Amino acid sequence: MIIGVLGGGQLARMLALAGYPLGLQFVVLDPTADACASPVAEHTCGSFDDQSLLEWLADRVDLVTYEFENVPAETVRILAERVPVYPPPAALVASQDRLREKTLFRELGIPVPPFVAVESLAALEYATVEIGLPAVLKTRTLGYDGKGQARLLRQEDLAPAWESLGSTNAIVEAYVPYDRELSIIAARGRDGQIVHYPLTENTHREGILRLSVARPGDPLQLLAEDYVSRLLNALDYVGVVALELFQVGNQLLANEFAPRVHNSGHWTIEGAETSQFENHLRAVCGLPLGDTKTLGYSAMLNLIGEVPDMIAVLEQPGAHLHLYGKESRRGRKLGHITVRAGGESALKQALEVLRPQAEGELSNLQEV
Repeated sequence: MIIGVLGGGQLARMLALAGYPLGLQFVVLDPTADACASPVAEHTCGSFDDQSLLEWLADRVDLVTYEFENVPAETVRILAERVPVYPPPAALVASQDRLREKTLFRELGIPVPPFVAVESLAALEYATVEIGLPAVLKTRTLGYDGKGQARLLRQEDLAPAWESLGSTNAIVEAYVPYDRELSIIAARGRDGQIVHYPLTENTHREGILRLSVARPGDPLQLLAEDYVSRLLNALDYVGVVALELFQVGNQLLANEFAPRVHNSGHWTIEGAETSQFENHLRAVCGLPLGDTKTLGYSAMLNLIGEVPDMIAVLEQPGAHLHLYGKESRRGRKLGHITVRAGGESALKQALEVLRPQAEGELSNLQEV
């Protein structure tokens, strides 16, 4: 079977690596000449809005998936007329607009922070009176890794924030004084079967994920499973999804969802019986879903901006290094380290050794 992937970044690369043992082949469409999936997949360099290229891709593959949610909806619509596309186009459309996404959560009974749609500076000023400050202003579309948003601490912040985001349609959300940032990764097959991975606790800096730690047995696991299952069933979803959550006391508030394999699930490569990448492929291909049970205690450290000394990483028991073949650049995800240990204390000790390696570019930055 040949899988078409829209986007040729590290997620497409890891999908291909997970798919080869299953006998799958991959064709990635990406406008970047040096897409990091190209060493492990057939890379077609071209625009997502090139209709003739999309028709060629549909004829070349058995089905299409995507590795990021900013693929043009029209691209997916064109392909879906000719070849199966998973996750379904409706999921992609819902995830691309924060207002549509938050409204869907509300309709499904999934709690969210208070929010208001704003289309002007005057509307923003009125909304912050209703919601209060502090708050967060977010563009409705094209936000990723902290982009497209600004914190509002006082009334004087409103006009500069509105201008900084391009004076475009947005939403303003109440700031949530959360206890933890969490995500739950789940997969749904073509037959409706759903499997869940353990909750993952996430740490961000500069809007970018830095550390994810799997939390098997977390007391909020069943609640998170309920919320993500509602989302999967409502969208008749096929594939892996990530639902990002804020924990406030014993409550979970939905932040956003990603209709794809997710950075916070990278620990599953070595830390789960079946990785999120393999389960995504199993789902979209109509194969039985794999067991999601954990293998010990696991975590993932992102490598941002620079690659650490390989020997220092691999000397640490339980550490596995994944490099994406990208050139170094500040703020760029160049790879990740997964760590697996037999107990929580051993995992903590390993992270204390490895975290300085992973955060080299942050060593001179103040904690945020």
